Amino acid sequence: MLTVVNEDGTTPSGSSLLDEVVREGARRMLAAALEVEVNACIAELADERDDKGRRLVVCNGYHQPRKVTTAAGVVEVKAPRVNDKRVDEATGERKRFSSAILPPWCRKSPKISEVLPLLYLHGLFSGDFVPALEQFLGSSAGLSAATVTRLTTQWQADHAAFMDRGLAEVDYVYVWADGIHLNVRLEEAKACVLVLIGVRADGSKELVALKDGYRESGESWADLLRDCARRGMRAPILAVGDGALGFWKALAEVFPDTREQRCWVHKTANVLDSMPKSAQPAAKKAIQDIYNAEDRDHAEAAIKTFAQLYGAKFPKAVKKITDDQEELLAFYGFPAEHWIHLRTTNPIESTFSTVRLRTKVTRGAGSRGAALAMVFKLVESAQQRWRAVDAPHLVALVRAGARFERGQLVERPEAVAA
Repeated sequence: MLTVVNEDGTTPSGSSLLDEVVREGARRMLAAALEVEVNACIAELADERDDKGRRLVVCNGYHQPRKVTTAAGVVEVKAPRVNDKRVDEATGERKRFSSAILPPWCRKSPKISEVLPLLYLHGLFSGDFVPALEQFLGSSAGLSAATVTRLTTQWQADHAAFMDRGLAEVDYVYVWADGIHLNVRLEEAKACVLVLIGVRADGSKELVALKDGYRESGESWADLLRDCARRGMRAPILAVGDGALGFWKALAEVFPDTREQRCWVHKTANVLDSMPKSAQPAAKKAIQDIYNAEDRDHAEAAIKTFAQLYGAKFPKAVKKITDDQEELLAFYGFPAEHWIHLRTTNPIESTFSTVRLRTKVTRGAGSRGAALAMVFKLVESAQQRWRAVDAPHLVALVRAGARFERGQLVERPEAVAA
């Protein structure tokens, strides 16, 4: 098909020829994929027939065209219509074909829905979405201020439902805890987001709780942990966090049997901050020798070496490690495959690093609840890309009480062994 192109390389619609080609390619690929999906469904159900031998599932033309906002821009597509005459025996209602590629309600791809809360967190107001994205996507369909407002309301409801769900059927063996200071649309400068991420018995990582708190105070953490316990959460075997006293005080109150593991990334930063810059490179290497040691015995020897090297000149720096030695080396009592996951709060830090680094303080319209809902949606999207811990089959053994020495399984309860 020939297209008129202006001297500056744009088409009469104002977009570039390249963008038009990309959108047309996306439209054709989407249409072809929908055809293949429908044909495969009809072929699979070809033996479903009525008492007269006629097929119960057949193609019946096309639905009305609709515009879908994708990462390639807005494309118009006509989805094939399926006439499904099957009846559900349990309910007596007609069965309905629903496309897995393009559900009936879908007007935006998941990637576009993920971008909207990110832009809002970065300070873009709902009324600015159309002018900001119209040129990029080629259309303002589905991006009006009213649409964003409705999404914000829905996200708040989703977050409220998430924080009210039951936890009795879920078992979190390990948890990471951290207070994230984002400074986005939070009314108080000292407010932060309290985050709890857990590892289920199958080794998968999952967001456990996310709520706003004040300065990572013990009371804020206690409220969060008590709420989790109220909803049926079992005490984790190990909790990983930084040196914030508020969390550990709350943990001892709500889940006193849970072991403590201090984050080595936070600890390293605290130790180095109390030393002159000239000594920091060598000290950092000495600290790495501790948490990268092959077992606890070698780690304890590395701590003694660190104390001998720096105890005379920097006693406060050495004391930061020796005073927390038990909590810093707790991870050595677990499977060696899990050590890399348990010695830091990296699962939380990596999830929030992009938002934390790029987000600027905004003073415009927007409630605290809306900001928290945006953060929740971003984490929810990121959660789909989290990988399970290494050797996930060992997580269930940890919960069962198996004993590990030098990272290796040396004893298993009779129930597990059987």
